[in-house]
Amino acid sequence: MSAAHVRRGAGARSRSRRSAPKVSVPKKIAKRLPVDEKRANRLAGLAFVGFLLAIGIVVLVALDIPAKAERAAGTAIGRAGFTVNGYQIVGITNMDRKLVDAVVTSELHRAADEAAAAKAPQTLVDVSAIREQLLQFGWVKDARISRRLPDTLVIDIVERRPAALWQNDRGLTLIDEDGVVLDTVRVDRMPDLPLLIGPGANRHEASLRKLVGEVPTLAPQVTSATWVGGRRWDIAFQSGEVVALPEGEDEARTALTKFAKLDKSSGLLGRGIVRFDMRDPKKMVVRLPQKPVENPPVPAQAG
Repeated sequence: MSAAHVRRGAGARSRSRRSAPKVSVPKKIAKRLPVDEKRANRLAGLAFVGFLLAIGIVVLVALDIPAKAERAAGTAIGRAGFTVNGYQIVGITNMDRKLVDAVVTSELHRAADEAAAAKAPQTLVDVSAIREQLLQFGWVKDARISRRLPDTLVIDIVERRPAALWQNDRGLTLIDEDGVVLDTVRVDRMPDLPLLIGPGANRHEASLRKLVGEVPTLAPQVTSATWVGGRRWDIAFQSGEVVALPEGEDEARTALTKFAKLDKSSGLLGRGIVRFDMRDPKKMVVRLPQKPVENPPVPAQAG
C-alpha cells in the first residue's frame, strides 16, 4: 500500500507540473535573439508578470480602491487624534484675512465630510489645493502650507509690495512692480505712490520706474504718468507742467535726460508753462497758458 501511495504522489506531482502555466519563447524566435533561450524565457516570464500587474493596477484604479484605502487610512488617523483643530496665518500685512479664512475653512469642511467626521483628519487636508486657491489673489505672491502635528495647519503668506497706483476704466487700483493688480483703492484713501494712468500702463510700471530713476533731480517732483496710445509717456510734475516723451525706451530716456539738464540750467519747471513736447529730437515745443481776455466785447442787443 505504501508503494501504491508513492506512485499516486508521483502522478499528482507529474500532473501538477503539467498543469502549471509556463511562458516561453518559441525556439525559432529564440535562435534569432542575442541571448540564450533560458534567459529569453526568463525575460518573457517577467514581461508576463508585469502585464498581469498592470492589469491589476488598472482594475484597482477603476474600482477606486486606492482612494477608498486613503480615505480609510485618513479616517483611522483622525480617530487616533491627528485632526485639524485650528490653523495659524502668518505674513499678512495688507491682505484681507477673511479671504484666507474662507479658503482654509472650505478645505477643512471638505476633508471632514470625506472622512464622515466632525473634524478634518490631517492626512486628508489637501494643502496643495489651499495653496493654489490662495495664489489666485492679487496680494499673494507665494503661499506655504504646512502641517504642525498633532492638530494645526500653518499658512505662511508672502505678500506682494505695492509699487504704484493705476487709474483706468475700472477705477483706481494698487499694483506691484510687475503690474499685478493687488486691490482696489478709494480715492480718499490713496497712498503716497506714483500714479499711472491709461489702459496697459500697469504693464510698464517697471520701465517707467527705471526711466524716472535715471533723472534724480526730477524724480521727486513726478506726480503721475499717462500711457498714451499704448506707445509712450506723458510725465506730470508737482508744479503742473507735463512733459511729452517720444516712443521707445532709448528715445524717451534721451529726451527726459535732456529736459532734466535744461531744467537745471534754465529752471523750466515752475514758470507756468503748460506743456513741453519732447517728441521731436531736434526741437522742443512749448505750450503757454492761454491769457484771459481783459475786455471781452459786449454782444449787441437787438432792438
